[in-house]
Amino acid sequence: MPARKVLFIQTAFIGDAILASALWETWHAAHPEDAIHICVRQGNEAMFQGHPFLAGVHIWNKKGGLLPRYRSLNELARMLRRERFDAVFTPHRHASSGWLAWRSGAPIRVGFDVHPLRRVFTHRVPHGLEEGVHEIARNHRLVEGWTDVEAPRLPRLYPEPLPPVGHAFAVLAPASQWATKQWPVERWIELCDALAKEVPELRLVGGPADAALLEEIAAKTEHPNAVVQADQGLLESAALMAQAAWVLTNDSGPLHLASAVNAPTVAVYCSTVPAFGFGPLSDRSRVVESAESLPCRPCGVHGKTSCPLGHFACGESITVDQALSALDAL
Repeated sequence: MPARKVLFIQTAFIGDAILASALWETWHAAHPEDAIHICVRQGNEAMFQGHPFLAGVHIWNKKGGLLPRYRSLNELARMLRRERFDAVFTPHRHASSGWLAWRSGAPIRVGFDVHPLRRVFTHRVPHGLEEGVHEIARNHRLVEGWTDVEAPRLPRLYPEPLPPVGHAFAVLAPASQWATKQWPVERWIELCDALAKEVPELRLVGGPADAALLEEIAAKTEHPNAVVQADQGLLESAALMAQAAWVLTNDSGPLHLASAVNAPTVAVYCSTVPAFGFGPLSDRSRVVESAESLPCRPCGVHGKTSCPLGHFACGESITVDQALSALDAL
């Protein structure tokens, strides 16, 4: 079969783009001769710098108001059409991805049957939110008939290795874009205190917007060496996780960064649940969640800006002892 030019579109958040990488890992393993391109939202392209087999990374600038955003989308669509792709696949379930797939002019366009523009796809596959089915398994349905592979490859990033540190350290990612996904700051401080004699160094990682939270934890903990790192890129954070003894994170983007470099991981779930299909994928991983039976949990598939009932019991009831026990189990 002659080499083809294939595009994967996932313009959602960091974690979604990382999990989608399982699609092009699977495709490349099945068709190493094909030229694989991806399309991601601006900011996520940095994760795929220096990638060993991607032929192109295309970017949608979603910043600004409605008019600039869709002007950028239209320019992107024209550029993708000039690429003359043979096939386009998208796990993204918003109208923009369907429109890009249609405008690409590719003779093969594959998406989910729940997509709002599903009629533009030449092939539609069932999505579903079956309990316990991981997102990479759901996404794999898109390429299953084109790769003859029953199980998906794992998501993967390819950061440049960092120089050896020379001592053991652990990575903590305390922040989340959604308040109900974030374990309370007091618990993070208490955890750092408990690790003061166990782990020589703690790296508190996050983005620039998380700096205040990380600085608060570092300032209040009794741990003698809690280092704030809020000024590094996503790929650099992944490289740090690859070196760490373990990573402890909320159900958020850093969880998927850890999975993509197979770092030992403990994931804390507050308002969401692993059964949604976004759990850790590392060989060594554990999940921590409330031991209480809470009728209000989960309160939605995604996080929220605040607890709808005001008590945030799903986060407050998770103890530091639970996290320490999970770390011991690693």
